[in-house]
Amino acid sequence: MTSRPARLPPRGHDPHPTGTGTGDTGTNTGTGAAADARTAPRASRTARVARTRARILEAARRELGRNPDCTLADIAEAAGVARRTVYGHFAGRAALVEGLTADAAEAVRLASEAAARVPTPDAATDLARLVLTLWPTADRYRVLVNLAHQDLDARRADELLAPVRSTVAGILVRGRRRGVFHTTLPPGPLTRALEAYLLSLLDTANSGGWAADGTTAATTALIVAGVHSDLAATTVDRLHRRSPPHAPAPAA
Repeated sequence: MTSRPARLPPRGHDPHPTGTGTGDTGTNTGTGAAADARTAPRASRTARVARTRARILEAARRELGRNPDCTLADIAEAAGVARRTVYGHFAGRAALVEGLTADAAEAVRLASEAAARVPTPDAATDLARLVLTLWPTADRYRVLVNLAHQDLDARRADELLAPVRSTVAGILVRGRRRGVFHTTLPPGPLTRALEAYLLSLLDTANSGGWAADGTTAATTALIVAGVHSDLAATTVDRLHRRSPPHAPAPAA
């Protein structure tokens, strides 16, 4: 009697399942848990590195504000880290100042966008709102005004101020067209004049000659732009009482 040959399984069918198919949720769950276990430490390290970097930059902002010639060792001590930790994040003073500049540029961009998001029919109100919204950021990073003379080239300073210049120029064009700003200066030079005025206030605050005040800065900016002093004061006071502005913080 001849025996029948063993029947082969259908093509593509595994006679010895290993439990890795879609029906085996236990294996998939185990794989996902293992992946999560590997990812969690990486995420924790990334967050820790970001916090350390932010702490170093905050210490640099304070220490350079007190003494523009302070060393990386001084900044490391103020941040509560070893000097080699500072070098692990920043190759040297130039890289550290660039880190501060990048943070300031992002904060300036966000403040400019926030101020220009809902324009009003009154250009004087828009200019005052821009200065009030931007001032907390300008005051926070006013150390860069001192550092600009030795650590920032003109190109980088232009990049930092470009969003504000563009927004101010647009407001001035609209205000001159509607007779709000009574001045013979065209928008381009007037934008630079306002910029120089605000930077000079920050420089004076750095030297201790004036307490940084956004309402005073906004009021005088309107007067420089050609708004009558009484109207300028009334406009700024109305905005300040309605909603004391706070510059949006850059995303972490």
